[in-house]
Amino acid sequence: MGRGVLLFTVLCVSLAAADRKPTIAEKLREDADLSQFLALLERNVVANTSLQYRQLTMFAPTNEAFQRYNGMMDDNLVLYHISNLATTLTNLDYAISSEFDGNPPLWVTRRRDAMHDDIYVNNAKVHVSRSYQATNRNGKRQVLHVIDQVLQPLQPHGSSSSSSSVYNPNAFQFLEHSDEFNIGQHRLRSFRQKVTQLQKKEVFNADGRHTFFIPVDEGFKPTTRSDLIDEKVVDGHVIPHHVLFTKATPDTKEFETLAFGDNVKVIVSFSTAMNGNEEITYVKSNTVAGDAKHSRGVVIADIVKANIPVKNGVVHLIQRPLMVVDTSVIDFLKEKDDGPLCKFYEVIMDLGSNNQFLKELNVAKDITLFAPSNEAWNEPSVQNIVRNHQKLKDILNLHLVRERLPMDAIIHNNMNQIYQAPTASPRKYLYFNVLTHGNNKTLTVEGGGVNATVIQPNIAATNGFVHIIDRVLGVPYTTVYEKLRTDPMLNITYNLGRRQVFNHQLKDMEHRYTYFVPRDHAWLKFQIRHPSAFKALFKEDYGYFTKQILERHVIRAGRAYTVSDLKLLANETHPFVLPTSRDPLRLRVKESDKNYYVEWNGHWIHVFRPDVECTNGIIHVIDEPFVLESDIRATGAADKIRVTSSLFLLFVSFCFARMLEN
Repeated sequence: MGRGVLLFTVLCVSLAAADRKPTIAEKLREDADLSQFLALLERNVVANTSLQYRQLTMFAPTNEAFQRYNGMMDDNLVLYHISNLATTLTNLDYAISSEFDGNPPLWVTRRRDAMHDDIYVNNAKVHVSRSYQATNRNGKRQVLHVIDQVLQPLQPHGSSSSSSSVYNPNAFQFLEHSDEFNIGQHRLRSFRQKVTQLQKKEVFNADGRHTFFIPVDEGFKPTTRSDLIDEKVVDGHVIPHHVLFTKATPDTKEFETLAFGDNVKVIVSFSTAMNGNEEITYVKSNTVAGDAKHSRGVVIADIVKANIPVKNGVVHLIQRPLMVVDTSVIDFLKEKDDGPLCKFYEVIMDLGSNNQFLKELNVAKDITLFAPSNEAWNEPSVQNIVRNHQKLKDILNLHLVRERLPMDAIIHNNMNQIYQAPTASPRKYLYFNVLTHGNNKTLTVEGGGVNATVIQPNIAATNGFVHIIDRVLGVPYTTVYEKLRTDPMLNITYNLGRRQVFNHQLKDMEHRYTYFVPRDHAWLKFQIRHPSAFKALFKEDYGYFTKQILERHVIRAGRAYTVSDLKLLANETHPFVLPTSRDPLRLRVKESDKNYYVEWNGHWIHVFRPDVECTNGIIHVIDEPFVLESDIRATGAADKIRVTSSLFLLFVSFCFARMLEN
């Protein structure tokens, strides 16, 4: 009887043990991906005691996170990953106190977008699906969150916090005692001196949660730059009420700074770019409204040390002060060896230090440079062009406009018509288009047949503006077909060419095409003059007439013809005959007031955009289609034939019905 009771008791205990949920300590030992964190934890007496006897929340970095970590690694680091409250993801507030010396906060960000709802602790992303909660052997509730980065506290020099007089500093205390902390070789004395001199301590001492940008001493060269920093500029280095860690903050999202008032308005955003295999993070101040002392435009600075947590938010050390415009366009290009336009500067310098383009950048008073990004120069077609110095000179000039063109001026000029700006390349223009998505406006620019997007507008310089674009202008990368399909100015011609698969020939790389393409505006003018003919061009059973008209605009040959080529062959007095699939195209060409015109069928037609280069030919965008009166009469006659045929069929049907009745 006693033996049976004993067996029953053992069985009950075994079943209870099987049903018991593993503790956090057991969970850590089971998960091989958390072994490095477990090793760190086991070396710390305080952490082990908490795990056995106390309620807690633990943020455990993966082994991969430790492999990427290059900060200080001492036994107390684990305490920055522990809080003495058990907090699930649902209950995480904007901050949670850590067990590290001084109990500095861990900052929580909930980043929501259309696809994800992510949670970050400082700059570490939480693996939401791996969060786990249980009670320990003493019945204390505990929570485990797995993260993808090691949390890095602000630590003093050396391995012990005893060397520092400040625990858990706020932003000003960090600035005041920065020499005591482990921030590499960076020194902050110049900015600290300006903050003290301008009596702006309270900005960095403010309680709450804020983001602070502090320029390092190297950013105060030339020394005159310090004189340009006033109270408003200091305010432009602080984003109130937001703690913004780099990874947890979306690129290009704009935040108002303390320098956002009635007269001066400054916003700040982050952006990232790849330099080889290295990701570089920048911060951009955009003075959208300025005054006599604060120039409008964007100033970009590298973040040289990011994500330093402090008691009242986060600090980012930056390469130079924000808001301060004291460099020329060429100085901005060459400011840093790994800057956002370093490859563009290398290309310019490859032409030699005495090249004309460089000279103009050095002496010009009012310019706008559309500068291709570092990534844009990696295209194989671009690499081939770079080796051709004569061609490269023409391409560089295509990126330069000899006037100041901030983005809002371009958008304003583009409101009622397609805005075109003359470039440093003779008789070549840039053409702009504005795409609107809700409240956001995207600016595109076309030059030499290449359509590029402005990915960073309005970088301010003392002698103008720089707009960073995503492609090198003048180096074609699309066929005539693709250009026609994607250009917003050529929609009507493209849609007409879809009839009877006319457009498909334009993909052919065996031939070279010269295509005189009427822009949409030209077709709309034609519609006003000939509404019925225009309507007929789009009818299904008029495809033959449409194809005949388009054939008159296309020359397929062994070479493509630029407008300059045609001008040599066909001047104002002697026409040149070009073969088409329809009938010979007789053209004369003239130049007037820096514009080209072609004479066809007795009248002159403006070439709105000449020499749009493609990989298999050239497009010339014209302001009037090559349509004859006989084409219009033919469509009208076809309309009458169709009506007559319909009446005849109706008559036959009527007669047949009467026969059946009889």
